[in-house]
Amino acid sequence: MATALGLDRWISWRTAPFIYEDVASLPHRQVGVVLGTAKYYRTGVINQYYLYRIQGALNAYNSGKVNYLLLSGDNALQSYNEPMTMRRDLIKAGVDPSDIVLDYAGFRTLDSIVRTRKVFDTNDFIIITQRFHCERALYIAQHLGIQAQCYAVPSPKNMLSVRFREVGARLGALADLYLMKREPRFLGPLVPIPAVHEVPEDAQSYPAVTPEQLLELEEKLRK
Repeated sequence: MATALGLDRWISWRTAPFIYEDVASLPHRQVGVVLGTAKYYRTGVINQYYLYRIQGALNAYNSGKVNYLLLSGDNALQSYNEPMTMRRDLIKAGVDPSDIVLDYAGFRTLDSIVRTRKVFDTNDFIIITQRFHCERALYIAQHLGIQAQCYAVPSPKNMLSVRFREVGARLGALADLYLMKREPRFLGPLVPIPAVHEVPEDAQSYPAVTPEQLLELEEKLRK
């Protein structure tokens, strides 16, 4: 038990410099990855963790800290679809649908982080979730050489049991990384998220092609 708690604290310490609780101090990144969770408990009561993550995604997006929101979650059952549920709520709150990307295979935190890098071709992004979850997600990213920061949204007050389970989840993550060397359940083809292309100061002034090249392009389009 002492070893488990020690590893838990070590992960928290290792990832602390990359966690932001104030959106004003959050660095700008092209993509914000919202880690999914159920909107409702089995009792029908709304999940406060979900609400805080949706509000955190809105805060990051509306403040211009991220340009795209990648919604990563479980879609194992036809009746249970975390990414689509988040998408509907974010669109209702004013997010442009074209700025939302869905990852239906974010079954675990490891899957979400690795797929963001390998499937969505993003290596420096903002994770949006609660602080305890930030720490595990960031540790996975760091171990795999993936650059990430985390926007830590609030947690409900009565989270003692959740925090206790997190100790076990961190031990599982360490086993996945060091012993099992697990990969995501699904990877699939590359689906890059659109990026803003920065133009260097010494770049050629517009037009960036010669008139002859434009004529040649027009001829090709007519064929």
